[in-house]
Amino acid sequence: MTRQASQPTEGSLSIDADWGVQYVDGEWIERGDRDGIDVFDPSTRERVATVPAGTTDDVDAAYDAAESAQPEWAETPPHRKASVIRSFVDALDDHFGALQTLLTEESGSCATKAKFEVMTAKGVAQEAAGFPTRLSGELKDSLIPGKDNRVERIPAGVVTVITPWNFPLSLTARAVLPALALGNTVVLKPAPNTPVSGGLVFARLFEEAGLEPGLLNVVTGRDEEVGDAISGHSGADVVAFTGSTEVGRRVGKRAVDSLAFPALELGGNAPFVVLDDADLDAAVDAAVYGTVYHSGQACISINRHLVHESLADEYVDRLADRLADVPTGSAHDEETVVGPLIDERQRDSVLEHVDDTVEAGATLETGGETVSIDGLDDSLVVAPTVLSEVTNDMAAACNEHFGPVAPVITFADDDEAVELANDTEYGLAAAVFGGDIGRAETVADAVDAGMVHVNDQPINEEPHVPFGGRKASGIGRYNGEAVVREFTEPKWVSVQRKQRRYPF
Repeated sequence: MTRQASQPTEGSLSIDADWGVQYVDGEWIERGDRDGIDVFDPSTRERVATVPAGTTDDVDAAYDAAESAQPEWAETPPHRKASVIRSFVDALDDHFGALQTLLTEESGSCATKAKFEVMTAKGVAQEAAGFPTRLSGELKDSLIPGKDNRVERIPAGVVTVITPWNFPLSLTARAVLPALALGNTVVLKPAPNTPVSGGLVFARLFEEAGLEPGLLNVVTGRDEEVGDAISGHSGADVVAFTGSTEVGRRVGKRAVDSLAFPALELGGNAPFVVLDDADLDAAVDAAVYGTVYHSGQACISINRHLVHESLADEYVDRLADRLADVPTGSAHDEETVVGPLIDERQRDSVLEHVDDTVEAGATLETGGETVSIDGLDDSLVVAPTVLSEVTNDMAAACNEHFGPVAPVITFADDDEAVELANDTEYGLAAAVFGGDIGRAETVADAVDAGMVHVNDQPINEEPHVPFGGRKASGIGRYNGEAVVREFTEPKWVSVQRKQRRYPF
C-alpha cells in the first residue's frame, strides 16, 4: 500500500513525523504487515519512532526502480543534475534547525556535533553540485595511424549505500550526493539505530529538491536481513559501505561475489603522537577535542595517545584534569560536550575495554564509569576516561574502543613512536604534534595511515580532499576527485579516421 509523496515541512522532518514508511520509485510505502524496528533516543532511552523492517521483496523493488531509472538519468544534461543537488543544499538550509534536533534525538548528538554534521553534509552537497560539469575525459595518442583514442568517465550504474549510525547525515550525504550527481541511481540502507537521519530524511529532502522517481530508493531494515540482501544484490554496480572492519569484510565479499565494486571505509585506531618538543598546552587542547568529540564515536577519533616519556606524567595530569571537567549528560542540554553512546552494547563494550586494561596493569586516572542523566538508572553516558601506563597490546589500545577513552602509551624516541603507531591492523587516520614542523612531518610520513595531520588531532574531513585509509581500514576514497573515480568507470572509444591496413 502506498501514500502520496508529500513536500517536507519543518514538522515532517521531526522525529515525531510519520516514519513508518519506506521510499521506492518515488512512492512512500506504508509499513503494512511488516515487522517494525524501534528507534530510541540515547539520552532519554525513550522510543521515538518505529520504521518498517524491510524484506527481500522491498530490496528487489528498490533495485528494479533504480535500474529502470538509471539510463535516462545518465543521459540527463549536467545542468539538470547540478540543479537538483543545489536545490538539496537549499533544502538543508531551510531545515537546518530541524536536522540538528533530529540528530540529537536519534543519534545522541550534542549541539556542537549536530551543527557541524549538518554543515559537513552541506559542504559535501556543494562540492557534488560541481561534479556534473567537471566530469571529463582525456585523449590518448594511438599506435595505429589515423586513429583517435578517447577515454571518458561514465556512471557506474546503481550505487548501493550502506551507512552507519555515528554520523548518519554527513556519511550518507558523502556517498548519495556524489553518486546522484555523477549520473548513478542509489539504493540506500541506513543503520537500524538511525534510519531517519541516515535514510528517510534524504528522501523527503530530495522530494523538495525535485529529484525524479526511482533515482533514490530507501529501504530500512535489520542488518542481518536487508543488509545482506543489499550488499550482495546482483543489481548493484558499486557497494559503498561505512562501518566496522568486521562487517565490512563480509559486505566486501558479498559485493565482489556479485561483481560490484566495494568502496569500503572501515575501522580505525588513530594514534596521536606527541613528540618531546611539542607545545604541551596546544597538544592537550587537541587531545581533548580528538578524544571526546561525539563521545569518541568516530572512526577517526584518537584511539591511542603516544607520548614521549619525558612529557608523559605532565600530559596525563593535564589531560585528566581537563577531561574530568568536560560537561557530560543529556545531548538535549546545550552545554553538554560528552553525551550518551548509541546503545547498551556500545556502552558495555567501552566499559569492558577499560576494565580489561586496568586488570592488565594500567592505571585509571579519571572516569571509567557511567554518568547518570536526570536520575536515569541505565544511562548510556560514559565519563571521559584517562588510562596511564598502558601498553599497545592492552584492550583499550589494540581495539577500536569507540568511546571517550584516552589510553596513554609512552615512547623513548621517534623510531619507537612510529613503530607503536603502526603496530595495528588499521591505517585510517593519525596525528603528530611537535615543535619542529619538519621533524613532525618526517614522523607523519612514516606513519602508515591514509590521513595524517601535523599539529592537529585526527578528526578532520574536507569535502574536496580524499578521505580513506590503508590496511584493514578500507578500500577506496571519498570526497573530491577521488569519489568521482569510485562512482564512475572509464570507457575507451576509438575512432579510425583513415582506412586501416590489416595484415591479412
